[in-house]
Amino acid sequence: MQAETSPQRLGASAATTAVPQGCTNFKLRQLMRRVANHYDVEMARCGLKTTQYSLLSHVLKLGPIRPGDLAAEMKMDASTLTRNLRPLVDAGWVTLEAGTDARSRLVHITDAGRDKRAEAQRHWKAAQLALNDALGAERVVALHALVDDSLQLLAALPNQETGHDD
Repeated sequence: MQAETSPQRLGASAATTAVPQGCTNFKLRQLMRRVANHYDVEMARCGLKTTQYSLLSHVLKLGPIRPGDLAAEMKMDASTLTRNLRPLVDAGWVTLEAGTDARSRLVHITDAGRDKRAEAQRHWKAAQLALNDALGAERVVALHALVDDSLQLLAALPNQETGHDD
């Protein structure tokens, strides 16, 4: 008979002696694909991708902001940011304007961008509530804490690049 190892049934002592089975990268990617798809479906209802909603939210909160600073805040590389900003600029939701000197630029959210972000926020909230209901609020809080702790621990590993997006 195999021992029960579900997260709900693992006691503290069993959790500390458990040996991970399978590929952690694969398992995390499975979870991320499922979660990302859940949000993507909801965000598509307002014509945005989740990355676009995140960008609009960050620019609203932090802007006007230099692209390099925005990329650093979002933990993405500059080329990914440039690629992701282009559709928002084309749609008129953000602008790239001259900064304090001739070489710098600032990302600004437009009024249309604020409106689009407000519309999208309703869809994001619906996705978030549905996920909370499916997983349970306690599990979501624990997941957030585990992710935060893991990111902090992994930051200490050698050769960690912060600019890669998947």
